[in-house]
Amino acid sequence: MSTVVAIDGPAGAGKSTVARMVADRLNYAYINTGSLYRALAYTAMTSGVAFKDITPEFLEKQKLEFRGVDLYCNGKKLESELRKPECAVGASIISALPFVRDYLLPVQRNAALDQWIVMEGRDIGTVIFPDAEKKFFVTASPEERARRRMAQGGEISGDATFESILADIKARDERDMNRAIAPLRQAEDAVLIDTTGLSIDEVVAKITSYCR
Repeated sequence: MSTVVAIDGPAGAGKSTVARMVADRLNYAYINTGSLYRALAYTAMTSGVAFKDITPEFLEKQKLEFRGVDLYCNGKKLESELRKPECAVGASIISALPFVRDYLLPVQRNAALDQWIVMEGRDIGTVIFPDAEKKFFVTASPEERARRRMAQGGEISGDATFESILADIKARDERDMNRAIAPLRQAEDAVLIDTTGLSIDEVVAKITSYCR
């Protein structure tokens, strides 16, 4: 088996649920790199710093690290804080800053130093672990992703509509695919998994079959 299984894809494609289940099936650790950007967004909000005003000097004062599969920022374990809708918005904005991605690169790579991992994000197979033996690009139509987000409900505001969620997803895709640094794209050697119309179990079975 591979030491690193890389799973990339757009927002709302089901990467997190799928990656977590794949890790469980393979007995690997599960690492969600999006949580790093959310952690920085949360830290910026609690520090009174606007997302667009984050600087390298601000980052130098933060200590982000994975302890096993748990994420700590400045010694504090972050969990429910990362699921705030504002953190999701902030993560997309912050991830477009080149110095932020440079800052987080070693944090992400260090997570694989002493454990076998399933890592999911936007640029795992293209930037973080370009030599990963197993790479997957998990996607779904924007409409399908909006329906799933509506059904989940956890990260949306109470007055959100299908149309507003769909617009948010399309805007997120636009930002992620057109940013200057590490844009969202499928690695040339990644297996494309379109989850539209598929159950979670079907997607997990597809991926694990490639990994065994």
